[in-house]
Amino acid sequence: MAIVVPSEYGYVLAVATASALQLFWFAHGVNTARKAAGVPYPYLYAEKSEAEKDQAKHLFNCAQRVHQNSLESFPVFSTLLLIGGISHPEVSAGAGAIYLVGRAAYSSGYKTGEPKKRVRGVFGYIGLLTLLYTTGATIHTLLKAL
Repeated sequence: MAIVVPSEYGYVLAVATASALQLFWFAHGVNTARKAAGVPYPYLYAEKSEAEKDQAKHLFNCAQRVHQNSLESFPVFSTLLLIGGISHPEVSAGAGAIYLVGRAAYSSGYKTGEPKKRVRGVFGYIGLLTLLYTTGATIHTLLKAL
């Protein structure tokens, strides 16, 4: 069986591109917060004792955590999106978009300085679970053809 890339796969590629742009947006937020807090490179975070005394340093740590957490989940998301999109491009693109909106809500909640507000974006995992399904369906279809 040959893998045929449907024309609708362009939607998947558009979501993949949007996810890269979102990471750039999160990185910009870190850089802006770093300057405001005066945290020099190469330090990833302000020390806990400093962040407890200085709100700008606390907000920097929150922005940095948003970006780091997004980088941690990016390989899983992009793998599921690109594989699931082979056989279910429209569903995968929609699920990927839901995940990205969830990441944006997670980010805006976390960057308030109250990390508990990150749970506003938990709905994004519905998109990730859908991508897990479309990926499984794609793999099943390919293995069934052997």
